[in-house]
Parts: sequence; structure tokens; C-alpha cells
Amino acid sequence: MDTIQLLYVANNMTGKAAASQQSLLFFLRVAKLDYHKTVEVLWSGEDGAWQHLPASYCDSADDHEIWRAEITFPTQPRSKLPGDIRFAVHVRCAGSDYWDNNQGADYFSGAGSGARLAVGLSYLQLQPGQQLAEQHSLPIKIAVNATLAVEKVTLHWTVDNWKSSHKSVCRQQAQKKSTSIAGYAGLHAAQLWRGRIRVGEGFRLQYSICYESKEQTLWDNNADQNYVLSREPLKLLILNLHCYQEAEQDRKFWQIAKAIDDLAVDVVCLQEVAEYWNDGHGDWPSNSANIINQRLPKPFHLYSDWSHLGFDKFREGVAILSRFPLAEQEARYVSDSSDAYSIHSRKVVSARIKVPYIGIIDVFSAHLSWWEDGFKQQFQRLSAWADNKSSAAVDATLLCGDFNIAAGSTGYQLVVNAHQYEDQYLAANAPALFQQIFRVNDAHWRDYLADDYRIDYIFMNKDSALRVSSARTLFTEQDYGQVSDHCGYLMTFEPQ
Repeated sequence: MDTIQLLYVANNMTGKAAASQQSLLFFLRVAKLDYHKTVEVLWSGEDGAWQHLPASYCDSADDHEIWRAEITFPTQPRSKLPGDIRFAVHVRCAGSDYWDNNQGADYFSGAGSGARLAVGLSYLQLQPGQQLAEQHSLPIKIAVNATLAVEKVTLHWTVDNWKSSHKSVCRQQAQKKSTSIAGYAGLHAAQLWRGRIRVGEGFRLQYSICYESKEQTLWDNNADQNYVLSREPLKLLILNLHCYQEAEQDRKFWQIAKAIDDLAVDVVCLQEVAEYWNDGHGDWPSNSANIINQRLPKPFHLYSDWSHLGFDKFREGVAILSRFPLAEQEARYVSDSSDAYSIHSRKVVSARIKVPYIGIIDVFSAHLSWWEDGFKQQFQRLSAWADNKSSAAVDATLLCGDFNIAAGSTGYQLVVNAHQYEDQYLAANAPALFQQIFRVNDAHWRDYLADDYRIDYIFMNKDSALRVSSARTLFTEQDYGQVSDHCGYLMTFEPQ
């Protein structure tokens, strides 16, 4: 493909000669060069003065990007507007310049001539790179080569992975007819079609486009992949805070809050949450989860409880922070002991969260004991509690936190053999190995985890309606810096 190519130009005029407005719109295809590049349209109006119009990035495909440039001139006498324009498109990257200037002749667009597509291009979506936000319907605008004489454009779409499908018929937008002149070399007149897809509460939209004329039917299904737009996934972070044992502790609390805000985290599960003992009464202003929460631009919903005396001066426990309201909050000891003076007393907190466009999830923040100190009984109580709490209305159950079992250890094997909960970090980053361990139960799977030293996990129920889509390690020297004797794990989830 060419390094840069004009795809579309629209030159529109509204109003009368005494008071008119003009707008110019360009779409360009640019090869995937270095990230740092300048893309622009060089154009001149009837006054002959050449102008630089910067383009902005819209969307990306396998081997190219789509860029857009637009300018609108305020209402004034028509004689003072640019009118007819000549133009070329340009990209500069790594000291080199690349042009599409209609083979040296420049492109031409007459004042008020409307939309035109590059020769050889059948259709182009004029709203690339859209993402679903909070809207319940999505506008679609398409330019179609007028020589195809298309009479009907239909959107075929689904929000449930084609378990059901729908059709939305587009309408053609009326345009002024423009005279075809030699200056339009390299461009064809375009029809403009508009449609709307009623997404409702759907998380993921997939669609294709059908073009029908008397002569033929054309399909645009994005090279057999369909067009896919999604809402933001659920982002969940787990982190053991190290119970106030860090040097520069205050700075590190700020750094954790910064990461939560920067990365738009939705739910945070914290362990070794500490506050001053205060004769067993606690001290909420010193609670580390509370401090982190207060440093967010907009504090989250917070639920925290403590298990035992830590380091002889703190009430040590666990917490859940959530961007969304917390329901059915509960704290329980899962250990044999509930003695506040025993470090083997382990309490877990849980909450039910309704996440928009994702569903209802049960979240548990846990800090369990080592295998020799009661992990088996604690995990079995936790999983039984989670199972009893679940119902058909719950889309996923997430057991999160510090489990004090190394990947591949006897404790980890207990989780695998229970066939209820699965390691989501492994599912995201080593899917083939995940299948061998949690689905096939390869006899040698423990050998494959010999170099995996994680003890912090998100375990999700096997029959969940969600799937993990990514997992990364945070709070390392390379990523927000160390803030604890544990690193954090950030994972994203979306509907199956």
C-alpha cells in the first residue's frame, strides 16, 4: 500500500452569498510507520494561499491507520470563504516526507461540491475508531461510491455474539449535485448514508454492512472479522500493602492512588491493610485503605475489616474499594482461630457489585495462611462461602488476594483439583498452559510452573459468564515503582 493515501474529501457550503459557512473534511490512510509522525493536509483556496491543516489519529487496522482532518469557517460573505480548494496530503516521519498529491496534479474540491471518495474505493465509514461509552444507540455514517448506484444499505448486528441478530436500514442523505469536471481526477462522487444501531445495555457490538443495487449485492464485514466495538472492561487490582512496613510509606500511598487513577481501575482488593491498634479499638484516619481512597480524585466505596494484631501495633486486615456501590457486605473468619492476638486468625471481606454493562459480581478480598498454617481449611471455607452466596443472578465470583501458596505448590494443586476456581493471570498470559492445568489436568503440569513464584491471585469460578482479557504486573521497578514487598496484579474482565 502507499505510505499515505487520500480516502475522502467533503467540501460543504451552507447559507446564502451574503452569509455563508464552509466546512472541509478529509480522511486519510497512513501506513504504520514510527509512532512519532506528522500527518497533514496542505491546501489552498481561491486566494492561492497555501495552508497546513493537521490531521488527528482515528483508528488502526493490521497494516494502516486512519487519520482525519477537519476545519469549519465561520459565517461570512461567500466571497471571503476559501471556496474551491486544491490540496495534497502529507506525512513526515523519521526525517522523510511522503505525499499523495494526485500524481503531481494536486486534488481539487469545488465549493459546495459535497462528498467524494478516492477512485477505487467503494465505501468508507466516516466515524472510525468509535468506542461504546454510555450511549444506548450508535450512529453510523457511510460514504458510498456513487457509481455503484446503491439503493439500499443495511446494518446487520448483534450484541450477544450472534446468538441473536438484528437489522437496521440506513437512509440516504440528500446532497446537492455537483458538476463533474476534469479537476476531479482521482475522485468519485459519493452517496452519504446514515443509520443507527440500538445497542441498549450490550457490552460488545459486532456488525457488518450490506450494500444493494439493481446489479449486485456487496458486503463489508471487515475482512471476515466484522466490526467490533466494546465498552470498557472491568479493571480489578490486587495488592498486599505490607502493613505499614515500607520506607517512604506516605509517598507509596500516593503512588498507589496515582496508579488507580491513571489506569482507571474499577475495583481494588487490598491485603495487610493496617491501622493503629489503639487498645484494639483501631484508628480509622490511619487505616491504609482509607488513606489511599482519600487520595483518589473521587473516593471509591470502601469496605474494610481486620483479623488480628499485626507487628505488635496494628489492626491488620483486608479491604475492597469499588468505583461502583457495594452491596451485601460481609466479613468472616475462615480460619480455625478467631483470636485477635493470633496471626493465624484470618478474616475475609466480601461484597456484591453491579458493574454497568458487565453484570453482577461477588468479590472476596482474602489473605490466607501458608499451607502448614491452615491454608487447606481456610480455602475450603472460603470457596464454600462463595458457592453458597452465588446464584443464577451472579455473573462471576472472584476470590482475590494473597493466598500464600506458590504456583505449582500443594496448595495450588488443591485449588486445581477442586475444579471450581481458576487462575486468571495464567489464563490471560499463558492460555495454553492454563488449558493443560485447569481443563486437561496434564500429569506434568506442576513442572511447568517451577519458575512461577506468585502467591497473589484472582481465582474466578469456572462457570463464570466473564472472561479475563488481560493481566499485567504492577508496582515493579519498571511500572509505578515498588510500594510493598509484593507486586500488584491488574486484570481486566469482560463478558464471554
